[in-house]
Amino acid sequence: MKNSFEAAKKQYSDFGVDVEKAMARVASIPVSLHCWQGDDVAGFENDMSLDGGIAVTGNYPGRARNGEELRRDLELVFSLIPGVKKLNLHASYAEDTNGKVDRDEIEVKHFQRWIDWAKKNNAGLDFNPTFFSHPMAKDGLTLSHPSKKIRDFWVRHAIACRRIGAEFGRKLGKTCVENLWIPDGYKDTPADRLAPRRRLEEALDRVFEEKFSAKNLVDAVECKLFGIGSESYVVGSHEFYMGYAVSRKMALCLDAGHFHPTEVISDKLTSALLFVPNVLLHVSRGIRWDSDHVVTLSDELRAIGEEIIRHNFEKKIFIGLDYFDASINRIAAWAIGARNMQKSLLLAAVEPYELVKKAEASGDFTSRLALLEEFKTLPFGAVWDEYCERQGVPVGAEWLKQVKDYEKDVLSKR
Repeated sequence: MKNSFEAAKKQYSDFGVDVEKAMARVASIPVSLHCWQGDDVAGFENDMSLDGGIAVTGNYPGRARNGEELRRDLELVFSLIPGVKKLNLHASYAEDTNGKVDRDEIEVKHFQRWIDWAKKNNAGLDFNPTFFSHPMAKDGLTLSHPSKKIRDFWVRHAIACRRIGAEFGRKLGKTCVENLWIPDGYKDTPADRLAPRRRLEEALDRVFEEKFSAKNLVDAVECKLFGIGSESYVVGSHEFYMGYAVSRKMALCLDAGHFHPTEVISDKLTSALLFVPNVLLHVSRGIRWDSDHVVTLSDELRAIGEEIIRHNFEKKIFIGLDYFDASINRIAAWAIGARNMQKSLLLAAVEPYELVKKAEASGDFTSRLALLEEFKTLPFGAVWDEYCERQGVPVGAEWLKQVKDYEKDVLSKR
């Protein structure tokens, strides 16, 4: 393998690429894993079925049933993927509430086990309020509901979550990115599109009134084009949240499954970052709709990596994964997606971008296209294998054996 890497390194250097610097750069970029892949978005509150347009298909054995099982599974996943680790939690994964603490009353103490675990694994924690699968998510509406009582409940929940997120950042010394997404919308076309958006704007202003250190907490808001049960109208549209994020100088979350099938979020990054300070990515793979399939090394994933690396956006863009598949081994799903996200970043980091940029600037579009195509067959596999070996994680498909052994010894017994 070393001989292959040295040969690849030489080939890249002929195009002016420093492979060592590229690997070091990518190794410093955090990727936040999503806790909900391991338990099918069930959470630890109760046995309510999912709502808010969220659906998980499949019944592969071994779903995590509690925090201890989920954390054990995540530790295996962490050992299989290179790079800096973070974990993205939903508020519904609170523990030690004894079934008596509602979502508007949760505190950081209900996530102490997660904080202790993150410290042990040298990981950061990101956070999300949970606006679905709850009796107060009535009529498909939360922060935009006509009832002030319902809106107030969800405002209190979101405020509590921001305080928890800020404590995550303070206690772990790693910035917590907190993302607010609501399922609000209508199945059929409403007569009044404006009133719900006015209510949402007012509620959000209340949620974000309290200020926290940016070292501890970064707030993001997430749009959506449509969802199950909100096919005709979504209150928090792209235009709404783009305007809100720009006017409030906060982060905008772009989810790969939340736009029209002909749209790609890679094309939105350079536009959005002209006007907002940060972008949060929810990297997913939608098939015909926001179906949250496991992330593959697709053209779009490669384009996302290219936009981040080419424009030095790694300090402005936060990367999170967001998919859930219960039809295959859940740990394998985590590992496949996370390793592919890292591959897209490393592929971009070893791209001879300066040559292409120079050709484009001179108007030589022939060379631009020719070079981009030639670069696709450079020996990236040898660089990826070396990167994984240096990061102390399995090389090639070796990780799959560990997952299969874990399935046999642990998951099959749940």
